[in-house]
Amino acid sequence: MRSRNMLIVTLLVIGGGAAFTVVACTEKATLPLEASFGPTPTLPPPNPGLVPTINIAPAVGWPAGQRPTPAPGLAVNAFAAGLDHPRNLLVLPNGDVLVAESSAPPQPDEAASIRGMAMRAVMARAGAVTQSANRITLLRDADGDGIAETRMAFLENLNSPYGMALIGDQLFVADTDAIRRYHYQAGQPRMTDPGARITELPAGTRNHHWTKNLQASADGRTLYVAIGSNSNVAENGIEAEAGRAQIWAVDPTTGAHRPYATGLRNPVGMAISPRPNPVLWAAVNERDEIGSDLVPDYMTSVREGGFYGWPYSYYGRNVDTRVQPQDASLVARAIVPDYALGAHTASLGLAITEASGLPAPFAAGAFVGQHGSWNRRPASGYRVVFIPFVEGRPQGGPVDVLTGFLDADGNARGRPVGVTPDGRNGLLVADDVGNVVWRVTAAR
Repeated sequence: MRSRNMLIVTLLVIGGGAAFTVVACTEKATLPLEASFGPTPTLPPPNPGLVPTINIAPAVGWPAGQRPTPAPGLAVNAFAAGLDHPRNLLVLPNGDVLVAESSAPPQPDEAASIRGMAMRAVMARAGAVTQSANRITLLRDADGDGIAETRMAFLENLNSPYGMALIGDQLFVADTDAIRRYHYQAGQPRMTDPGARITELPAGTRNHHWTKNLQASADGRTLYVAIGSNSNVAENGIEAEAGRAQIWAVDPTTGAHRPYATGLRNPVGMAISPRPNPVLWAAVNERDEIGSDLVPDYMTSVREGGFYGWPYSYYGRNVDTRVQPQDASLVARAIVPDYALGAHTASLGLAITEASGLPAPFAAGAFVGQHGSWNRRPASGYRVVFIPFVEGRPQGGPVDVLTGFLDADGNARGRPVGVTPDGRNGLLVADDVGNVVWRVTAAR
């Protein structure tokens, strides 16, 4: 018998024959989710427990003929279906779309502990543990009807790819452990260049946050790389976090790199806000296991040399007492993020535009793909939201773009990840549980 207030995960260790049972507590949010949005979110006292809150939306996929629910004035259709865990998107200048079909690489040290095994079981139930396709697929809509009639394997035999960026005729791909550079010819259906490995990235046998995203600077001289932490709050020691929880600035020609900003627990989505001057923004996943109301994920403009708190503090200088020893000098430097995106929403995708092609109020601002919670009761995320921007800054509350990813029983029919305008008056959304790339347009 299953209770919605308690989840029992039983893990069998095949080699040792032992069984472990993890029981989730019944802690739940005391604040509305809206309180953890905006420039000044409500931050109640931490509420840690001996057992973390586990509230999983089991992955079931989309029943035939069903799709997400668009906001009034919008419509949605499947741009491409039957993909294999599509995570991230890149629209090329000719309109072709590259989609990274990817999942986590083997992480033997991450799953070695009882806690690690329990978390793997949790993530598997949520659809986040699958065999990685290790592929980038090209989708082409040559007739402009909003459905990709051509699908080709563009790059194969990669290593959990995620980030993609095009600078001139150079295509950059971030595997979980390195950045590779390829010579790209406009319109080519398949990459023939073997590529060159230009920068090693932190990975290894733990590799807790495995995705490595890419964003080119406005002038094309810098490649920003988002690298997540190797733990929740450095519980494996700060030494295991070397080069992590930060955004690197990489020279796309030489591969030389340096930390651009640090203290970012898991920066994933990145985008350039063009006004009044080009500014890098990032969507950052914050820490878990101190209650359903903490800590809000956020998006923020990223200051060169800035420190954003992780692991010592959250949302500025709110000290996380679980982290010992503390570093008071770093906490004193911690920058308050620009805009909170809700507690445990897993805000992964970020696209900022001045001309999305969608009707008001969706024209100029940030689109955010919220992959969805596991550590909050009730669930949060599982939607795409829009935050209006005025002169390069967020203004006002979030507006739903796509909802309906959870069914009436709390199952996940889909989970949105990467989001990007397609340059044809549409917004593309990668759904890694539904295995679909959705296309959002104005309703006719």
